[in-house]
Amino acid sequence: MIDNNRNHWEKVYTTKQSNEVSWFQEYPKTSMEFLELFQLPLSANIIDIGGGDSNLVDALLDKGYTNIWVLDISSSALEKAKIRLGVKADLVHWVVSDVTEFIPPLKFDFWHDRAAFHFLTNPDAVDKYVAIAESGISDNGYLVLGTFSENGPEKCSGLEIKQYNETSMSNRFEASFMRIKCVTENHVTPFNTVQNFLFCSFRRY
Repeated sequence: MIDNNRNHWEKVYTTKQSNEVSWFQEYPKTSMEFLELFQLPLSANIIDIGGGDSNLVDALLDKGYTNIWVLDISSSALEKAKIRLGVKADLVHWVVSDVTEFIPPLKFDFWHDRAAFHFLTNPDAVDKYVAIAESGISDNGYLVLGTFSENGPEKCSGLEIKQYNETSMSNRFEASFMRIKCVTENHVTPFNTVQNFLFCSFRRY
C-alpha cells in the first residue's frame, strides 16, 4: 500500500508544476498565524509533515527559524523544494518517508500538517500517525493539523480522503493533547475552485 502511495505522489510531483496542484499556496498564511500565536523561539524544532514542495519552509527560513524538518513520501517533491531554495536548502533537514513509518529523531516543538493526515482513511494508519505524533512532540509542544472539513471535498488528487470536524479531529488526539483553537479556511485553488479546510491546534500534555 505504501509503495502504491509513493508511486502515486512521485507521478504527481514529476508531471505537474507547483501551481498546477490544488493545494498550492503562494504564502501559507493560516499555518504561519498559528506558529506566531505560540511565540516559539527561532531555535524551536519544527517539522512539516507531507510538506512536499510547499512554500511553508520558505516562510520559516525567512522568519529566521534554524531547526526545520520537511517530511514527504515523494523524493521528487522534496527535490523540487531544494532546487527552489538553492543554497538555503542546506539549512533544512529533508526526510523521505511515509509518515506512518517515520521514526522521529528528536522531540519536535511544532508539528505541522496541512493536508496529509486526511489521506489516512484506514483506522490502523490513523492510529499509527497519532502514536508517532505522541512520541515525536515534546511536552508542551504544539500540533497543527489542517484537513478538509465536512464542507470540503471528498477526494483529492484522485484519492479518497477523510473529512473532519472539530469533534472528530479532537477525539483522535484527546488522550495526549489539549485542543487550543480551530478555524476554517476557504482555500482558493489555482483553478479558482474553493476547498473548505479545518485547522486545529493542540498542545501536548
